[in-house]
Amino acid sequence: MPQAAPLMPGADPFDLPGGPVGVLLCHGFTSTPQSLRPWGEHLAAAGFTVRCPLLPGHGTRWQDANASTEEDWYRELSAALDDLRGRCSSVVVAGLSMGGTLALRLAQRRPDDVAALVLVNPSLLTERRDARLLPLLARLTPAWAPVAGDIKKPGATELAYPRLPTRAALALRRLWAAVRADLGSVRAPLLVFRSVTDHVVEPASARVLLAGVGSTDTTEVLLHDSHHVATLDNDAPMLFARSVEWIRDRVPATRASSS
Repeated sequence: MPQAAPLMPGADPFDLPGGPVGVLLCHGFTSTPQSLRPWGEHLAAAGFTVRCPLLPGHGTRWQDANASTEEDWYRELSAALDDLRGRCSSVVVAGLSMGGTLALRLAQRRPDDVAALVLVNPSLLTERRDARLLPLLARLTPAWAPVAGDIKKPGATELAYPRLPTRAALALRRLWAAVRADLGSVRAPLLVFRSVTDHVVEPASARVLLAGVGSTDTTEVLLHDSHHVATLDNDAPMLFARSVEWIRDRVPATRASSS
C-alpha cells in the first residue's frame, strides 16, 4: 500500500472536554478542522464538549481527496457522533459548507441522535453553469481551480487544498442529491448562518434547505461582513455567541447517563 501523505501543519482534528451537551463540528470540502478551531474553542469555553474530526482525503494533499467518497466522509462523522453520544447526554451537530451538508445527512439517517443543527453556509447545489461540465472535467483532469479561502477579513487564511479535486467534487454532488431528496425527514431544530456575500455557495442552497426541511423550529441569521468561511471572518464573534445562546435555549444540559 502507498504510504499515507503527512498531515498539513495545523490540520489536526481536535477534541475539547466540557459538559454534558456535545457539539460535533464538521469542516468543509477541501478544508480542515483549522477553519472551525476558533468556534470549537469558544464552544468549549462555554461548557460544551466539542469534537471535530478530519474527513478522509483531507488535510494531506489534494490527490488523496480523489480517492475518498461521500460515504467515507459520512462514516467518519458518524463514528465521531457515536463517541460523543457515549460521553454526552445530547449532541448538536454543526458544520461549515459541505460540513453542513454532512450534518444534515446525519440528521436524516440518525434523527434520534441529533438534538439540533447549526449550519454555516451549507451547500446543497450550485447554479454555476460550468458545473455542468464537471463529469467531463473529472475524466479529463484530476484537479481544477480552488474553492477555498473565501474570507473578507484581511490576514485571515483557511488551511485548505490549493486545487479542487474533480472526482471528489463528483462525490460532493452525489451527497447534495441524496440530502436534497430527503430534506423532509430533517426534524431537528435548525439554525442557519448565511453570508450575504458568498463566492462559493449561492443563496439558493439556503432557500432550498429552509423550504424543504421538516423542522418546525428554523432560524436564519444573515452575515453582512463575511464571505464563505464565516467562522474565520469578521462576523465570527457574533456567530460564536449566537450559536452558544441558541444551543442553550434548545438543548437542556442534563447529566449524561452512566452505563
